[in-house]
Amino acid sequence: MIERRFIKIRNILLAVLVFNWLVALAKIIYGYVSRCSSMAADGFHSFSDGASNVIGIVGILIASRPADEEHPYGHRKYETLASIAISVLLFLISFNLAKAAVIRFIHPIVPEVTILSFTIMLFTITVNTIVFVYERKGSRKLESDVLFADSEHTRSDILISISVIFTLLAIRAGFPMIDTIVALAISILIAKSAVDILRASSRVLCDRIAVVSDKIRYIVMGIDGVKETHQIRTRGRMDDIHVDLHVLVDQSMDVEDAHHITEKIEERIKKTIKGVSDVIVHVEPGGVRP
Repeated sequence: MIERRFIKIRNILLAVLVFNWLVALAKIIYGYVSRCSSMAADGFHSFSDGASNVIGIVGILIASRPADEEHPYGHRKYETLASIAISVLLFLISFNLAKAAVIRFIHPIVPEVTILSFTIMLFTITVNTIVFVYERKGSRKLESDVLFADSEHTRSDILISISVIFTLLAIRAGFPMIDTIVALAISILIAKSAVDILRASSRVLCDRIAVVSDKIRYIVMGIDGVKETHQIRTRGRMDDIHVDLHVLVDQSMDVEDAHHITEKIEERIKKTIKGVSDVIVHVEPGGVRP
């Protein structure tokens, strides 16, 4: 099951990589030929989409490794680390584009705007929209934060491409400096995308709560023999949730019956909540609380 999931994620990233780099090359080449900085900036952003796919693929290859003696919980968090690496890449690209925009402002060049400019942008928007829908659907189905982060990146690329079209219209109307302004705005949007990815990934690495405690409590209290539950803790990725909780049972209950209850709790939680991979139940005699 796990291996099939990682193979599907890898295949999606490979397909998206091909689309991203084709789109990026088209925009970068035309941006330099026509001297349109916003077009070239948008092309580098699209190229970063492809670079992030490579990072994602490497992260998936490592995350797909099974648990071992040194990693008893597996390697799945490497997928989350790959998402953080994508955000770092975006920060670097954002900085470089902002620097280029400032230089462009000091030494302005009026870019050439043709019908081909709009044709290329409309084509890239169409391709990116298809990629976004494909990748977002895969992220939801496979519970993949790398695919989700990459789809968010692609969505920002769509919005940026739309803004470039408005820039081309402004240049054609006789306001070439808008090209520099939009190039700077693009760098800001890329930085925001990086921040969003970093925030989402850090929640997993910092063991932020994965499931609301009341949901766990409702499931556990529905099992015969459980008098109370407390100290409920959850952490992990949405496809690898770890649950830790304490339950109170009757003081006269023998060890074997208490063990059966823990098995029922583990089975019920895993069956009810998607993505739970590990449940640890601490049994306490009723009336005794730490």
